[in-house]
Amino acid sequence: MLQRLTNATDGDNAAALSTGKPERLVIVTDAWHPQVNGVVRSIENTNRELAKIGVEVAMVTPQGFRNIPCPTYPEIRLSIASYRGVAREIARHKPSYVHIATEGPLGLTARRWCLKNRMPFSTSYHTRFPEYVAARLPIPKSWLYAFVKWFHNSGAGCMVATPSLARELSEKGIRNLMPWTRGIDANQFHPAALEDKPFGLARPIFMTVGRVALEKNLPAFLDLDLPGSKVVVGDGPARAELEKRYPDVHFTGLKVGPELAAIYAQADVFVFPSLTDTFGNTILEALASGVPVAAYPVTGPFDIIGDDSEVGALDYNLGIACLSALSASREKARELAVQYSWEAATLQFITNIRAANGVITPKWKKAWQYAKSLPRNKRLGDGDAATMV
Repeated sequence: MLQRLTNATDGDNAAALSTGKPERLVIVTDAWHPQVNGVVRSIENTNRELAKIGVEVAMVTPQGFRNIPCPTYPEIRLSIASYRGVAREIARHKPSYVHIATEGPLGLTARRWCLKNRMPFSTSYHTRFPEYVAARLPIPKSWLYAFVKWFHNSGAGCMVATPSLARELSEKGIRNLMPWTRGIDANQFHPAALEDKPFGLARPIFMTVGRVALEKNLPAFLDLDLPGSKVVVGDGPARAELEKRYPDVHFTGLKVGPELAAIYAQADVFVFPSLTDTFGNTILEALASGVPVAAYPVTGPFDIIGDDSEVGALDYNLGIACLSALSASREKARELAVQYSWEAATLQFITNIRAANGVITPKWKKAWQYAKSLPRNKRLGDGDAATMV
């Protein structure tokens, strides 16, 4: 279980705070409101937990600068900011640490500032940047991975969410990988009594939640011949096209908060068709709601669910996975999800930050080595996901 991968002992973290000096962390991210995605939610939840332990967090985001919509994906805002403007924004917070969450315009400028000022910094690999860009532009993935390697290897540590992703990036030459799992608000997402016909639809309900975008591989789910009904929760640039293409599918649009939690709880199976996510926060939201998961055996689902058929099913035939998940246990799904907490995930995050800055000696390396030592038949199918995109 990813949650058991601890980075350091409580003594290490106590020692880090023994000086009594305030810890001021600047997080630079190109992904921020009004975007609704796993990157934004992860940072928000982490910031909430950091405040509880006394870490002062300042955000540098596109909201602080003139920005334009990203071509082909207008929900994403690209900052148009001078080096001087970004440098001034970082410096005014007098950071103890800098964390760069994304490889976008702000991330690149923050990287330059840190190197120029000899400021150690950490990064995180939230998104399969090469795959996402290559799906939209005629740029070889090998060039994009060279960029990713150049970007992250200049920092003192790159945080990744799963062991399988750590192994994959390590084989591509990315160094100093650090574990940073994710958590779930098990109070917000929880099981509920099942309605006979939720949304007026026949059961079983096969549901997916997330951005309705090219990289989410939604047709792999929507093309399946399944009993009952299919529901897509979320919004994004591909929604209008998919609604026309699949008139029998129920699209709810964007839902958040208690309304989203109530919708999750009515699903019989949560379907996660993505082949490119680095974790899959929605998997934890579904499991916490007592909903078994059907997915491909790729990074994210593989690391969370593995071979545990009690909580869902993984198969390179997604239709088989969906039908198999119908017999999984809603109670076991909930039990698995509640093992993840944002408190534990944030402890990993801040310990990585301190280790990257030399405040403590990292203890995560030994625990993280098992990702490389797994037998190949227990790792992801090498190249399988790439051939299925």
